[in-house]
Amino acid sequence: MYRYTNISFPSLGIDIDPVREFSLGPVSIHMYGLIIAFGLFLAVVYSMRRAKQFGVTEDHILDGVLWVTPFAFLCARAYYCIFSWELYADNPISVFYIWEGGIAIYGGVLGAVAGIIVFCRIKKISLGAALDLVLLGFLIGQSIGRWGNFFNREAFGAETESFLRMGLYNTFTGETTYHHPTFLYESVWNGVGFLLLHFLSKKRKYDGQVALSYAAWYGLGRALIEGLRTDSLYIPGTAI
Repeated sequence: MYRYTNISFPSLGIDIDPVREFSLGPVSIHMYGLIIAFGLFLAVVYSMRRAKQFGVTEDHILDGVLWVTPFAFLCARAYYCIFSWELYADNPISVFYIWEGGIAIYGGVLGAVAGIIVFCRIKKISLGAALDLVLLGFLIGQSIGRWGNFFNREAFGAETESFLRMGLYNTFTGETTYHHPTFLYESVWNGVGFLLLHFLSKKRKYDGQVALSYAAWYGLGRALIEGLRTDSLYIPGTAI
C-alpha cells in the first residue's frame, strides 16, 4: 500500500490520482523510468541536431550516450546510497534494488562529467565543446525527469499555504497535507535555464562557456530550492 495517493493543487482546481505504473503483458512499466527515458531521448535528439555546431558528429553523440549513460546512472545510485546508508545498512544487498527507487542527480551529473572526460580523451574531442552540448541536453532531461517525482509522490517540500501548494492525501492518516511542489519549481527552473543557454550557446565565445553557465544556473536553482525540501541528502553523521 502506497503512503500517498491523490495529488491536488486547490488554487488551480486540480485533484488527480496519477498512475505510478502500468502493465504491458507480463512487463510492468514504471512512469518514473518512462519519463526519465523520454527526457533522455529528447536530450539526445537535441544534441544530434546541434552536434556540428559544437565540432562533434552524430556518431559521437550516440557512442557517448551508450558509454556514459550507464556509468552516470550507476554513479547516481551510488551517490544516493552512500548519503542514505541508514536505509541499506541492515540489508546491504538492497543497494541493488533499483526498482525500489533512490537515485541522486548530483551523482548522475558527476558521473556523466567523469565519463565525458574519459570519452573525449579517447575520441580526441574538445572537452569544453562536448560539455557545452551535453549539459544543454542535461537541462532538457532534468526538466522533464522531475515529473517522475510527481508520479512517485516524492521530492516535495515542507508544508505551506502558498498559492501553488500541492496537496498529498496520506492513506495512513486519511488526511491531506499541503507542500511546496519543489519538483515543479526545479522543472520550471531547468526549462527556463535551457531556453536561456540555448540562445547563449549560439553566440558562445569559447568552449566551456555554456558548461560554466550551466553550473552557475543549476547551482543557484538548487541552492534556492533545496532549502524548501524535506528529503535533502546529508553527509552521514552531520548536518551538512
